[in-house]
Amino acid sequence: KLALKHHPDKNPDDPGAAEKFKEINNAHTILTDTSKRNIYDKYGSLGLYVAEQFGDENVNTYFMLSSWWAKTLFVIIGLLTGCYFCCCLCCCCNCCCGRCWTKSSMPEEDFYVSPEDLEEQIKTDIAKGGVRRE
Repeated sequence: KLALKHHPDKNPDDPGAAEKFKEINNAHTILTDTSKRNIYDKYGSLGLYVAEQFGDENVNTYFMLSSWWAKTLFVIIGLLTGCYFCCCLCCCCNCCCGRCWTKSSMPEEDFYVSPEDLEEQIKTDIAKGGVRRE
């Protein structure tokens, strides 16, 4: 009845009639769809917005993860596992990305040993009395 009363074609002189008609149609859609009605009853219009953005099945998860205790739990787990150290404190405990680790003073080229040098070292060790195995 309200939709007929506020239909824009029946009220061409009223500029607010179109907006009122949209609100009535939206309310009708929510009341006739049981899923949307349950979400609205439980979470209000914010729940309907979340359902529109993330899907009806993800509304409970969204509100659970946005609660204060879930946020606190994520922070505590992050601090205990070292996940936040690189971003916040820069005191790595060898358990994260390593961005803050101290760099070696020697370049990597110094660690390269050519096969000829290895062969010469083996010959020298054998000449001195053999290679010791411990």
